Amino acid sequence: MTGYDYDLFVIGAGSGGVRAARMAASYGARAVVAEEYRVGGTCVIRGCVPKKLFVYASQFAEHFEDSAGFGWRLPGRPAFDWPTLRNAKDREIDRLNSIYIRNLEAAGVEILPTRAEIAGPHTLRLVAENREVTAKTILVATGARPHLPDDVTGIEHAITSNEAFHLETLPDHITIVGGGYIAVEFAGIFNGLGVATTLLYRGEEILRGFDDDLRRCLHDEMVARGIDVRVMTNVTAIRKRGGGFELALNNGDALYTGQVMYATGRIPNVRGLGLGDLGVKLGWNGYVIVDEYSRSSVDHVYAVGDVTHRMNLTPVAIREGAAFAETVFNNNPQTVDYSDIPTAVFSQPEIGTVGLTEELARERHPKLEVYKAHFRAMKHTLSGRTEKTLMKLLVCGESGKVVGCHVLGPDAGEMIQLAAVAMKAGASKADFDRTVAVHPSSAEELVLMREPLPS
Repeated sequence: MTGYDYDLFVIGAGSGGVRAARMAASYGARAVVAEEYRVGGTCVIRGCVPKKLFVYASQFAEHFEDSAGFGWRLPGRPAFDWPTLRNAKDREIDRLNSIYIRNLEAAGVEILPTRAEIAGPHTLRLVAENREVTAKTILVATGARPHLPDDVTGIEHAITSNEAFHLETLPDHITIVGGGYIAVEFAGIFNGLGVATTLLYRGEEILRGFDDDLRRCLHDEMVARGIDVRVMTNVTAIRKRGGGFELALNNGDALYTGQVMYATGRIPNVRGLGLGDLGVKLGWNGYVIVDEYSRSSVDHVYAVGDVTHRMNLTPVAIREGAAFAETVFNNNPQTVDYSDIPTAVFSQPEIGTVGLTEELARERHPKLEVYKAHFRAMKHTLSGRTEKTLMKLLVCGESGKVVGCHVLGPDAGEMIQLAAVAMKAGASKADFDRTVAVHPSSAEELVLMREPLPS
């Protein structure tokens, strides 16, 4: 590996790039990571970690309200202070950022606080330092960024999830445009923090790609919590008016709001990197096209994480980074298995899902058994809250194998991790049936559903 400044040059210090660099260094590679913002990437700095902290914060109002049914009397009405939460979140992000830096340094990885762009087949330009270095292998791990549509007049007035974490003050009302997991999660967050919340989605139902039963039930629960959910609705123009904004809608209506946030998808961070000039093939929205070993169309250029638009989840990016390092620097070719990967939506209530939706399962398994439980969780019985938990198991009628598991309700994200272990091991419905239940719990319904729905 002589003749180059580095054996591995990683562009982007998110979860996938950091894991790849650390592992490559452990195998003796001279590894460096260039990051123009902060080490940690989307998840740690402006994604899942601060988002989950905000989710926790937004649930306390409901906890205070429910406590009365369990005998608690609170002295006065609890008050929420946004700057306290925002600043505490910032301190936690600083702590995690420092840990990522220490771990890279301990592994022997050099960190370059600069934007890096590809200037030649093996040459990288360090923008902040105005110099060039060379590397035998280049790994693109630049992630993705929020997408703002360019066909909406006044779109410059909108914020995205990036800015939502740093608002100076909370608005009295917010309108969130989008129907994906980021949109529904932030709708729950702002609503829980006392902000009047409207969600606008251009499609027929929120959370496209998730199981239809979960989509409908979450929609109903969001409305029950006071969120104004409007489907088949889109914004055509945003106009500044007074201290807020007037939104022109596609149905001719106007909506006044204190803040407008767009959560309409994310696009890969490839602009200006020089990938096209090098001959790296890109997909329809700019994502890097890679093979099963994360290699691009240029032999020594690889890519992992959201920039490849495979499965945009932090744990998947980490797996991809590890597999890349094993393949390239440990002579141990590895690929990532993308089947039965669990995921959670930290909406309110939560969603946990793994495997096929009922819609996909019916296409692939003509003989499909559907097991469903819909009930009120014990924690809601004394509070009087009407929210219900939904659970579904999808079973191949021929093999008896569980091919899908879906949960909507408290702690669904925690439950689905363990269900995913069973499914990854090839568990059958009979295996679930043989498992003794944990009682009393919501999770016990996963092993107590005995009769499939009529076909």
